[in-house]
Amino acid sequence: MQYGFIFRRLKNRSGAFALVVTLVLPLPAHAASDSAFTQFITSLWPEAEGQGVSRATFDRETAGLEPDYKLPDLILPGRPATGAPSQAEFVQVPADYIKEASLARLAAEGQKLMAKYRVSLDGIEQRFGVPAPILLAIWGRETDYGRYTLPYDGVRVLATQAYVGRRKDKYRNEFILALKLINDGEVTRKGLRTSWAGATGLTQFLPSEFYQHAVDFDGDGRKDIWHSVPDALASAAEQLVNKGWKTGVRWAYEVNPPANVDCTIGVPEVTKPLREWLRDGFVPVRGQKLSVAEQAGEASLLQPEGIYGPSFLATKNYFVIKEYNFSDLYVLFVGHLADRMVSPLPFATPWSASTQLRTKDVEAMQRHLTRIGLYADKIDGKAGMLTRAALGAYQKRAGLKVDCWPSETVLRSIEQAR
Repeated sequence: MQYGFIFRRLKNRSGAFALVVTLVLPLPAHAASDSAFTQFITSLWPEAEGQGVSRATFDRETAGLEPDYKLPDLILPGRPATGAPSQAEFVQVPADYIKEASLARLAAEGQKLMAKYRVSLDGIEQRFGVPAPILLAIWGRETDYGRYTLPYDGVRVLATQAYVGRRKDKYRNEFILALKLINDGEVTRKGLRTSWAGATGLTQFLPSEFYQHAVDFDGDGRKDIWHSVPDALASAAEQLVNKGWKTGVRWAYEVNPPANVDCTIGVPEVTKPLREWLRDGFVPVRGQKLSVAEQAGEASLLQPEGIYGPSFLATKNYFVIKEYNFSDLYVLFVGHLADRMVSPLPFATPWSASTQLRTKDVEAMQRHLTRIGLYADKIDGKAGMLTRAALGAYQKRAGLKVDCWPSETVLRSIEQAR
């Protein structure tokens, strides 16, 4: 550690000059970075002003603001990436995420809430075309029907993510809109509690989503997604509609696939009418009969565990829910929870005992698959639909068993091929 000295000539009480030597210790690294953070926040004033934020609000809410370097999904110089692997949707296998005990509890509670808010839910469905169970399932998954207290100061979270997050441009705008929420009187700073990713309210909206989709359904003159259940559920319905929700269409159908199913076609781009899937040997579970109108609807094959575990024919509405939270496991949880509020039946096919590879191993797979032209999406360590299909294509090429699942066997093969 290097030290510095400052030499100054100062007058003492008698008027004589004295030489004063001050030892200067180096600032810790975080202090320097916090100074840069303050400068960064200050630089955002013109953008905030452009969004209608007053100078008084900006100064008050940013005074003494400090970054939270313990948040996930940050890129900090000289430190390991904190990365989004802390999101359960992306590091757990289905059996761990879609737990029977949680589903049963939330479904029972959802049935009670459906009765309690029946008038509002009927009105929301009539206006937006989104069924009550879907909206209640989103509420249940996001905040446990409001019982889960969001732990973070939203302004601090969004400011930190805008400064050192992986998606700085996105969060720069969200931070400014958070200030606008406070400035417009939509919520107080104390009331703006969020997740680590900056989502707020009973049904978890980012500030931009509030301004795009929030609804005053209870008629009190406020779009209160933090305390008004009708407002929060109607706002969730509006968001789904704005993302393309189709009235009268299920989210997905569980099916038994034919024995020779090619799991590499399980991508959103491969769609065809349900009647064609049925003609190809996909059979709805438990003898479920599909109407002529249902069979005319388009669907894609979804196999969350490759050839293991349940298989689904996912409709347009499946992908609309996925726009709410970009995770197959999230949609499966929400969709199945909605079904469980109507029928107590679990998935017909149980989840397998598959294990989840480490994020860095899935990233290594994605990089190799990209190099050889089988994958063209994000390198994010998440084994989504496109990654699973690319793995299946690699397995075909390498002469491995084609199961479209990121296993140790595939990892070893890729490591040997590099």
